[in-house]
Amino acid sequence: MILRIGDPFCSVIFLATTLLSGNALAQTSSYSVPVNDNLARLIREADTDKDQKISIRDKAIEFKLVDVEKDSHSVSGTYALSVLLQDLTLAKERGQNSLEITSARFEEPAIDRTSRMIRELFWDGLTRRVDEKGLTATLTDSKSTNAYNFLYVPGTDQYALKYFNELQKKHPEWKLVVRDTPNDLGMMVRRLRDKHGLLSLKIVKDPKSGEASALPYVVPGGRFNEMYGWDSYFIVRGLLLDGKLELARAMVDNHAYQIQHYGKILNANRTYYLTRSQPPFFASMVRDVYERLPKNEDSRNWLKENLRWAIQEYRTVWNVAPRMVKPYGLSRYWDEGEGPCPEVEKGGYDALVGPFARAEGFKPGEYLARYTHGLSANPKLDLVFKHDRAVRESGHDTTYRFDLRAADFLTVDLNSLLYRYETEIAQIIQSEFGGAVNLEPGKRETTQPWLNAAKVRKQRINKYLWNQKAGSFFDYDLKKKSQSGYISATAYYPLWAGLASPEQARRVAQFGKKHLEFAGGIAATAEASRGPLNPPDRPQRQWDFPYGWPPHQILIWDGLVRQNQRELTRDAQRLAYKWLFTIAKNARDFGGMVTEKYDVVTGSHEAFVEYGNVGTDFSYITKEGFGWTNASVQVGLKVLTPTQLDELRKLRPVSEVFQ
Repeated sequence: MILRIGDPFCSVIFLATTLLSGNALAQTSSYSVPVNDNLARLIREADTDKDQKISIRDKAIEFKLVDVEKDSHSVSGTYALSVLLQDLTLAKERGQNSLEITSARFEEPAIDRTSRMIRELFWDGLTRRVDEKGLTATLTDSKSTNAYNFLYVPGTDQYALKYFNELQKKHPEWKLVVRDTPNDLGMMVRRLRDKHGLLSLKIVKDPKSGEASALPYVVPGGRFNEMYGWDSYFIVRGLLLDGKLELARAMVDNHAYQIQHYGKILNANRTYYLTRSQPPFFASMVRDVYERLPKNEDSRNWLKENLRWAIQEYRTVWNVAPRMVKPYGLSRYWDEGEGPCPEVEKGGYDALVGPFARAEGFKPGEYLARYTHGLSANPKLDLVFKHDRAVRESGHDTTYRFDLRAADFLTVDLNSLLYRYETEIAQIIQSEFGGAVNLEPGKRETTQPWLNAAKVRKQRINKYLWNQKAGSFFDYDLKKKSQSGYISATAYYPLWAGLASPEQARRVAQFGKKHLEFAGGIAATAEASRGPLNPPDRPQRQWDFPYGWPPHQILIWDGLVRQNQRELTRDAQRLAYKWLFTIAKNARDFGGMVTEKYDVVTGSHEAFVEYGNVGTDFSYITKEGFGWTNASVQVGLKVLTPTQLDELRKLRPVSEVFQ
């Protein structure tokens, strides 16, 4: 029998030759192959560039796959060899001596295989928990060089504190140091210096066994081995589509725990993130999960409890100073901390510090060290770091959109998200509690105040952030008292939030198509706004042109479809097709790779800027992808029509599908 897979990418032909009335008859072939021998030879022969993957960078070969009967089967083509490498690797890790090979294994389109791997493998690979079973995977922090593993537990959670203190004694080999967090978290962060560590999340007691365990959560992946704030909203969207309701619910509960014990939803659950949050999506997370829960008393109580925490976050974090700027009635990003962020890798601040360092005759790294230890005071640099921290709360770290003055902007994205908070809270109170609910003794919430707040915010957004002449939304510069004019994908957020009028939605779509749309989807910002690059002082930033990011794509598709206008729905489908085409093509050509961002101009995963491109570093098979990119695949597939999905499976260019 001969198995031939001749296309260099993904077209597959199986030929089983059987004499039948003198004719060759094509049949689906199935046979068992030894795992270890075939895998070792495949790596040796097909991974010609020795990067522990099979991709289009490798020299094309014809591989002889030997089955248990010692028959030889010829396999060729990048995609087929890559799939074979991945599946043999998984079989070896499962301890299998043999693997059943069928034609369907190689005929599966790249987009279908990617979606299936996300559902069956990636979410599990990204799932963590802060307890005895999961700590060894979560304590390690590539962003820290501590000799000991510090774990911080809220002093307000005595049950958890007792649990972790017992673990510290039980596992001395972990070098675990358990400390409780005081009420003054800001003071604590300032004193930590080199003792930063993981923050615990929700510990629950099994009512039957009495054993304690942590609620699980999903991390973005790679160096981001914590539960991140806004990443989690998109991850939850993907989990719900893949039927992982309990995991999605646990993530909501862990975020509520942060509000209760740390005062806000954190950038992520490490101590150096205690002073800032990230773009607020908690109310949407709660609602999305609740809609899939069985409608019973337990679910209503769960909704009521999390509604309480959503309202507390809104009132104590986002709708008060310093984030709320009262004269304008709109909000900005902020960070209560001071100085450089401890998690930034060596060299990450070189461009920012460079001009200050050269002025005093130092190299950037030397100057930063002196500054951090109080040897080089610089009020101007103090302010720069304050704004740098605000950029990181925005989730768009980093970009030239804020011109090193992030805290000076009333942003389109934040205020759109808060408008959605206000309207969603109003809708939940009205639809689920009849217009009024007591969340705490003596605290009654009703629908109308939330609708009023949304109405006022919408008026302020239209007054300060909408540009009628350009037909788009822009951030408002508090220092210059004018709109920034910086073209960003965040201009679509008002469509997602439901505050854009039909005319505004159409004009934003037209504006974005002209300035932000490229072969691979929507770019984070426009090239003209980003301006020329001039390293080392003005290097490429990852949240700028030409890079596109999953959260932007998802919110844009949602926002366009939400308008219920045929042309805008078609825009959403075209954009989703472009993005999924980019992901599928890179996965096909590069060993199943799924990364945190893409160059939407070239349609490539080669977006190695600032922190590189998480998701590219793996051996033989990726088991994680990247959190919100995984979600964007599952969400995007729901945007396309069946016909468009069929064309995507063939990887037909968008120009041939959308005439």
